[in-house]
Amino acid sequence: MFVESAEAKEKLRPSLLAGNLEKTMAAPVTAIIATDLKFYEQFPRTFPDRGEMLKGKVAAMEPAVQRQFAWDNAILQMAYFIVALRSLGLDTGPMAGFDRKIVDEAFFPDGNWVSQYLINIGYGDDSKLFPRLPRFNVDEIARFA
Repeated sequence: MFVESAEAKEKLRPSLLAGNLEKTMAAPVTAIIATDLKFYEQFPRTFPDRGEMLKGKVAAMEPAVQRQFAWDNAILQMAYFIVALRSLGLDTGPMAGFDRKIVDEAFFPDGNWVSQYLINIGYGDDSKLFPRLPRFNVDEIARFA
């Protein structure tokens, strides 16, 4: 969901944590990354050869398992989305600092989609960027077998 109008931004406002309010309201666009809890209904289209079989298999799973599949796949798609935006020269500000319940009620009232992250999209002001924080060395976080 791309939030760009003043009216839509106002619907987003009550969900934002204080530290994210100003930058989100000022961003030209805020994308709500959400997951479709009924994603498996699309399998006949996205997996034509095995769509009905996959749809039935996932539909038979416990809702919590379905939700985890949906959540994990949406997170992966969000990463690709951020890479694509940055490849176009846009700046992105992904954040989890918001109340998902408020966003879901305002933008996904049917309950079939749930919000995961917000991403402010536009051209940032380099003078307002945080300096890069320290990073771990590869040998501190990775093991090779």
